[in-house]
Amino acid sequence: MADKNRTVAASLDQLHENERIKSDSDYLRGRIKESLLEPITGALLGNDHQLTKFHGIYQQDDRDLRDERRKQKLEPAHQFMVRLRLPGGVLSPDQWLTLDDLARTHANGTLRLTTRQTFQFHGVLKRNLKATIQGINAALLDTIAACGDNNRNTLCTNNPEQSWLHSEVYEYAKAISAHLMPKSRAYHEIWLDEERVAAGPEEGQQEPLYGATYLPRKFKVAIAVPPSNDVDLYANDLGFIAITGDDGQLVGFNVAVGGGMGMTAGEPQTYPRLSDVVGFCTPDQAIDVAEKVLAVQRDWGDRVDRKHARLKYTIDDHGLDAFRAEVERRLGYGLEEARPFEFTDNGDRFGWVQGVDGLWYYTQFVENGRIQDTDGHSLMSGMREIARIHDGDIRITANQNLILGQVSEENRPRIQELLDQYGLTGIQESGPTRRASMACVAFPTCPLAMAESERSLPGLLTRIEGLMADAGIAEAGIIVRMSGCPNGCSRPYLGEIGFVGRAVGRYDLYLGAGYAGQRLNKLYRENITEDRILEELDPVLRHYANEREEGEPFGDFAVRQGYVAEVQEGRHFHD
Repeated sequence: MADKNRTVAASLDQLHENERIKSDSDYLRGRIKESLLEPITGALLGNDHQLTKFHGIYQQDDRDLRDERRKQKLEPAHQFMVRLRLPGGVLSPDQWLTLDDLARTHANGTLRLTTRQTFQFHGVLKRNLKATIQGINAALLDTIAACGDNNRNTLCTNNPEQSWLHSEVYEYAKAISAHLMPKSRAYHEIWLDEERVAAGPEEGQQEPLYGATYLPRKFKVAIAVPPSNDVDLYANDLGFIAITGDDGQLVGFNVAVGGGMGMTAGEPQTYPRLSDVVGFCTPDQAIDVAEKVLAVQRDWGDRVDRKHARLKYTIDDHGLDAFRAEVERRLGYGLEEARPFEFTDNGDRFGWVQGVDGLWYYTQFVENGRIQDTDGHSLMSGMREIARIHDGDIRITANQNLILGQVSEENRPRIQELLDQYGLTGIQESGPTRRASMACVAFPTCPLAMAESERSLPGLLTRIEGLMADAGIAEAGIIVRMSGCPNGCSRPYLGEIGFVGRAVGRYDLYLGAGYAGQRLNKLYRENITEDRILEELDPVLRHYANEREEGEPFGDFAVRQGYVAEVQEGRHFHD
């Protein structure tokens, strides 16, 4: 505790404004209770919108209506995004039904799967926030720390082909999430009407790990089980790579630190970075390692410039060796040398797979993670009916898809009948490139969006698929990612083809990421329209069709042929 938050102790007025907001928040309470009761505005008061992030809630507005409401001299159409904490992305069918009901009662009638294996509700009005949180709590779920300067939702491989190991590593994901969760009772007091103890606990008891100012920025943890890198482990601040012995049993984890996707356009001092493997720990050391890595970032991270506050910058500023040495000093023991492993891909396996447990697993493609009914299929209604009869679990993948897990032999035909009835098997007939694609939400709700993403990628993919078909490579399966801004929520810098929004209708085009998420892509063309994107991609795709080597992924081809240079500066790049 002696050196905790030493940068904050120096002088709050020298630090970023968010540090003062956190320090003055009474451990995330602020005036949120009063804000919720204020009827004159649909927004929260003052800086409370910064504090609700720690409660899993973002204040937003409908940007499609912003200009018209401004002309009418009305405040923006304020609404809120509510995100769940769901380590490993696993829930029960009954919990799914509760979330489905809340989406239709208090939100915009859809559920959004995220790239961090959880759910987001969109379009929740301020007057419905408390009822939404209480409904989530009634399902034995919560939204604590799903956003904010703390550890976010912990990812965990849930590839059904590895069902024998999933349950074990999933327990570590839950344990790490619980251990790194803020301990303030503010969430329970504000949303669940828990009475506050009059005197209140001492500071060290309120937040023994985080302190009064929490972390400099968000912190993300993932667990992967090779050969599947379906969680894009290298994109996380902290990653645990499961290592098994000759008998297939878990013997420990390789530890990777320093990943992160976000950057700011036009500011070369900000950049995506992939994490570095720094050692190996035994299973019983994993939680301790997670705590100490987070604690070093808490104390060493930049609290002046939030654009420079992620762990990746802390490591690049201090050096990887110095960071590892400090983690080991706090652990009181050294990490062992990393063990050999190999990742072969970062995608999902669609359709039915039988696990070694004898149960069945069905992976359902969900385009851009949006659970809704459309003219072509009824995904939301179909999942509701499936959840009513399902006798296993439901899992969210880090690629925004769904897994119906632990389906019994007896129940499989009934579920298949519902999949067919509601048109869900038809979705599976999408081409491999579309099934490997991801997009962030962007417009109309994300305040950071500079361009469309979720609403734009499906149409652009149709045109790209046309180019691929003309070139004779329709079944190639290229990883395509799109983000509405450089913050990179859909991990576009790990796309073999990546699009990053710069303005409405304009994107930066990136090429050359590794097929297993082991290499970042590079900027190929800057600030171009969708029509220009197709003009640029067409000759590259034709070249790939004619001169690729057997089994060569598109990203490797783009690097080998010199369309972009392979990353040479460690595991990150500076444009």
